[in-house]
Amino acid sequence: MANRRVFSGARPTGKQHIGNYIGAIQNYVKLQEEFDECIYCVVDLHALASLQEAGDLHANSYEMVLDWLAAGLDPKKSIIFPQSRVSEVSELHVVLSMVTPLGHLFRVPTFKEKVRQQPDNVNYGLLGYPVLMTADIILYKADTVPVGEDQLPHLEFAREIVRRFNNTFGETFPEPHARLTTFARVMGIDGVQKMGKSLNNHIELSAAPQEVEKRVRSMMTDPARVYRTDPGHPEVCNVYSLHKFYSPERLEEIAADCRGAKIGCVDCKKMLATKLNASLDPFRQRRAEFAGDPNLVWDILTDGANRARAIAVETMAEVREKVGLA
Repeated sequence: MANRRVFSGARPTGKQHIGNYIGAIQNYVKLQEEFDECIYCVVDLHALASLQEAGDLHANSYEMVLDWLAAGLDPKKSIIFPQSRVSEVSELHVVLSMVTPLGHLFRVPTFKEKVRQQPDNVNYGLLGYPVLMTADIILYKADTVPVGEDQLPHLEFAREIVRRFNNTFGETFPEPHARLTTFARVMGIDGVQKMGKSLNNHIELSAAPQEVEKRVRSMMTDPARVYRTDPGHPEVCNVYSLHKFYSPERLEEIAADCRGAKIGCVDCKKMLATKLNASLDPFRQRRAEFAGDPNLVWDILTDGANRARAIAVETMAEVREKVGLA
C-alpha cells in the first residue's frame, strides 16, 4: 500500500491567530500521528499575487513557522518548507496550465472575490491560483488535503486538473481528497467577518494575557441581549462559539446559564478569557524557547526544502517523460 501523504499550504501572514489554530494548525498537529508523511508548505509564491504582502514575506514566514513549531508541528515527523525553494513547482504549474481551460478559471468564485479586493492589481497570479495550488499538492503526490469548506471548490478544481492530465498523458497523479477541518469557520471579534489580521478582528496566539483579555472584552455577543437580566441565545453568540473549542467540558452549563440569565455576557467573556489564556500559556512558553535560537526556523526550512525537493525531482522526471519533454 502506498504511503498516505498529507499536503497543506498557508500564505505567510506572520504571527498566527486563534482562528488559524482552530481552523488549521491543530489539525496539522493531529495529522502527524495519523499519516505516514505530512508536508506543510509556506506558500510564499502565492503571496506575491498581492503586492502588499511581498515586502514582508521573509519576516512573516519566520513568525508563522515559529507559531507552527510552538503549536506542535514536529520537523522530524513533517516536512516544513517554503514553496519558492522548490523550483519544480513552477515547472509543474506551467505544464498543468496547458491542460486547464481558461474559462474554468474565470468561473472560480474566489477569483471574483479577489478582483473586488484589489481591482487595481488583477494579475495572472489571482487567476492562476488554483493551478499553482494543484501543482503544490500533486508535485508530492499527496492523497489528502486538510481544508475548510470554503476551499472545497479549489480542491475539486485540482481533482479536475488531475483527471485531465491523467486522461491526456496517462495515469500519473492520485486525485487528492479533502479532510474537512472540525471548525469550518471561526468568526472574528466583530462577530460579522471571518477572523483575520487584515480586518484587525483577531486574537494572536502569542498575544500577552492582558491583550487577550482586552480583545475578548471587545467581542460581539448576543445582539438581542440588552440587559443582564435578559435571557440569552448562545446559538447566535460569537463568544459561545469559541467556548465550544476552549470550554467543551462546561458547554451545556454555560448555555443553560446564559439562557436562564444566570450569567451575563461579561461573565461569559471573563470565562472565555481565562480558558483562552490557560490554553495559550504553554504555547507562549514554547514559542519563547524556540525564538531563543535565531537559526532554528531557517535550519528547519532549509532541511524541509531539501527533503521536499527530493520528492519533487522524481515527480517531475516522470512528468517530463509523460508529456514528451524527456
